[in-house]
Amino acid sequence: MTLEDIFAYCHAKKGVTEEYPFGPETPVFKVMGKVFAIVAIESDPLRINLKCDPADAVAFRDVYPAIRPGYHMNKKHWNTVILDGTLPEDFVLEMIDDSYDLVAGGLPKNVREELYG
Repeated sequence: MTLEDIFAYCHAKKGVTEEYPFGPETPVFKVMGKVFAIVAIESDPLRINLKCDPADAVAFRDVYPAIRPGYHMNKKHWNTVILDGTLPEDFVLEMIDDSYDLVAGGLPKNVREELYG
């Protein structure tokens, strides 16, 4: 999975913006102003921080060496996913979807209504 794939996938989601609060090497993707993905574009291999259900977060770390506790994040709710080719692309996309859905689902009702129409 390439950086371009991640950018295109994230930008295709409704209500998404891309910001750089941590500098030009760390794009942050937000849904309606709330973070759902942080990409470390200078990492080799590429890494992405994604929000995750706490039970799944631990289970994924136990099964996949390329999934670790979220770097500089709340480790209960965030994972760092290392895109070293060991994870199926569909699984990574599903984790991005889950992160987006968790964050969007936690938005205030009026913001969710604006997002989903």
